Amino acid sequence: MKRRITRTIVATLTFTLLAMPVWGQFGTAYSAPKIAYFDLRGPVAERPVDEMMSLFGGSVPPTLKRLVERFQQARDDDEIKAVVMTLEGVQVGWAQMEELRHAIAQVRAADKEVYVHADSLNLITYLLASSASEVSLVPTGELWLLGLYGETPYLKGLLTKIGVQADFLQMGDYKSAAEPLLRDGPSPESEEMTNWLLDSLYDSALGMIAESRQMSKSKVSDLIDDGPYLAEEALEAGLINSVQYRQDFVDGLKKRYGGQTKFVKNYGASKGPSFGFDSASDPFTMIKNLTSLFTGALTGDDSETTRASIGIVYVEGPISTGREESSPFGGSTGAKSTSIRKALDEAANDNSIKAVVLRVDSPGGSALASEIIWNATQRVKAKKPLVVSMGNVAGSGGYYVACGADAIFADAMTITASIGVIGGKLVTTEMWNKLGVNWSPHQRGKNAAMMNTSRPFNDYERGRIHKYMDDVYTVFKKRVVDGRGKALTKPIDEMAGGRVYTGEQARDLGLIDQIGGLHDAVRHAAKLASIGDYETRVIPAPKGILELLMEGFGGGGSEEEDTIRLGALPTVGMGPWSSGLGQAMFDPASPFTEQAGILFPLLQRLDPQRVDAIMQVLMTLDMIERDGVALMMEPIVFRSMP
Repeated sequence: MKRRITRTIVATLTFTLLAMPVWGQFGTAYSAPKIAYFDLRGPVAERPVDEMMSLFGGSVPPTLKRLVERFQQARDDDEIKAVVMTLEGVQVGWAQMEELRHAIAQVRAADKEVYVHADSLNLITYLLASSASEVSLVPTGELWLLGLYGETPYLKGLLTKIGVQADFLQMGDYKSAAEPLLRDGPSPESEEMTNWLLDSLYDSALGMIAESRQMSKSKVSDLIDDGPYLAEEALEAGLINSVQYRQDFVDGLKKRYGGQTKFVKNYGASKGPSFGFDSASDPFTMIKNLTSLFTGALTGDDSETTRASIGIVYVEGPISTGREESSPFGGSTGAKSTSIRKALDEAANDNSIKAVVLRVDSPGGSALASEIIWNATQRVKAKKPLVVSMGNVAGSGGYYVACGADAIFADAMTITASIGVIGGKLVTTEMWNKLGVNWSPHQRGKNAAMMNTSRPFNDYERGRIHKYMDDVYTVFKKRVVDGRGKALTKPIDEMAGGRVYTGEQARDLGLIDQIGGLHDAVRHAAKLASIGDYETRVIPAPKGILELLMEGFGGGGSEEEDTIRLGALPTVGMGPWSSGLGQAMFDPASPFTEQAGILFPLLQRLDPQRVDAIMQVLMTLDMIERDGVALMMEPIVFRSMP
């Protein structure tokens, strides 16, 4: 008997070992297609940053080198059938953009398509995106294709006002780095050089777009002069391939490559420092596992429950694109469209959540972000009841995201509606003149300076901006009319136009349904879902202090969040303020001290790009003070987006 059992075991093992190659071949032959997913955001670094920084909450941006290698890996990986890139606030320089374009071209040369999806693109990110096989923008997304605008600050007047004399020498007629400190405007040589630089950059940009979109350079130049574009306009102009929401974009790829297509997130990226431990013995993993045992107690939340629930998703603070970054040492970053979209999708797809309440306490914000959140509410509404509860204010974008719900609750004193659109810019030239700072402008493309702070809009620019805003306004009103339907008691134009109402007034106009608070909205949602026994769950679940600390140490985040996290570069310290100029500005004996201490933070808010340009000039001073000489070029601030 024992021998028979032994023979059976041996035979089974032998068959298994012999069959393994066959099963392996079978699995390979029928494995689901894979698509490499690159989620690009924030700055791309040149020099690697020590990954140990991530353990202390620091963000580790990927290097250009590693990004290119990952594209090459996708090109050579037989399991990868295509590449997808999502662009969200990615920051690249001209050369970095070119190298990434080349890497994308290599992937395409291997008969693998590259797809790009974005909420908004400017000139340089469009140059990157246009190298892909197909480019898609979300509806009402933006393509700020305005041309190339650059300017250099000249600080002689400012230095004179604060009693500082610049005494520099330069070797070479075109060595103009010190000119911003010596002159009120560019020398003829500097002017000539700047123009040839812009000529070359602009011509290259035209050529890249022309090649990618199969157009002539003159056609591209004309299109740039007609910018900016909403997504639908960009599609009609042939600048992009489709206008789709993110989920429709993904669904389309699944249909193209098969319903079982797997998106490999964070493809080819490093998993971070392991410190020689395997996953079972990694102390951070062990701490995380221990944390999970009592995180619920710290937060008062049980996210694993399968009990019937009413989900609550918050839209709190100014609405903007991007995702929320929370910290155990600080608050959230407002109502971020990506984070709220994901929360709403989670609620829509969770079968234990029978209805959703969207709690809105927001004065509004980005039209694009509001549209993204509104679209996510409609996906919830298609599957289960959606009720809105308005807080202190749900105005403009705050009303936009609310208007498509099954029912809207507000308190009598809630401030809401404000159905309208604002846009424009601050013109700061006179302020700079008072400070003695002159700007030397250069531009290519008729509308390149449209959003610049140097002057008001001209008639043509005002017309383009007006049309753009009117298109957004039309969509806004349509969302309200479609969402509220017959409940509206007046024509939409008699209620819109930026008019603001209390909750009481809004109810009379049909803009909301009932006066009531959050609990009233929850009860109504449960009634619509026909459930009597339920609990409420905040989505996403609040994180306890230990979980937030673990995320700071690189141990947190869901699998979906395991993408290329391109955070901000390390903050530069006082830098130029340690120089003689800085001491002159902030010396207690200097009459400039009081004004400067108030002025520069204000200027940073009013005109950050120009202040950054001045800081670049002042950093040259700091370097010269430390090293005696500097091999620096004259700073030119390029603007491709408002």
